[in-house]
Amino acid sequence: QVQLVESGGGLVQAGGSLRLSCVASGRTFSNYAMGWFRQAPGKEREFVTQIKWSGGTTYYADSVKGRFTISRDNAKNTVYLQMNSLKPEDTAVYYCATGRYPLGYENNYWGQGTQVTVSS
Repeated sequence: QVQLVESGGGLVQAGGSLRLSCVASGRTFSNYAMGWFRQAPGKEREFVTQIKWSGGTTYYADSVKGRFTISRDNAKNTVYLQMNSLKPEDTAVYYCATGRYPLGYENNYWGQGTQVTVSS
């Protein structure tokens, strides 16, 4: 079993920055990835980014490339999401997830979510 706890959400003006953190506890595996998904009101959950625990391979959704950066600290079982140049359309609940690499929408462990609100 894996538990994920996110932190770092909040309210920011457009153009600003936030950093989200996700701490994993319990069993983790080198062939797992950790990542972030988000869900805006009235919309389906969408993939944002992921990083493989071993090797650090990363993937990003086109909508966040060049603005968001995912990183990991294996010693702390923690993944970070640095979000720069935030836009109102980035407003959503952000969920941390972990599962077998590459992450999809199924068979993941999920965090409880953290709200990110970007005002215009």
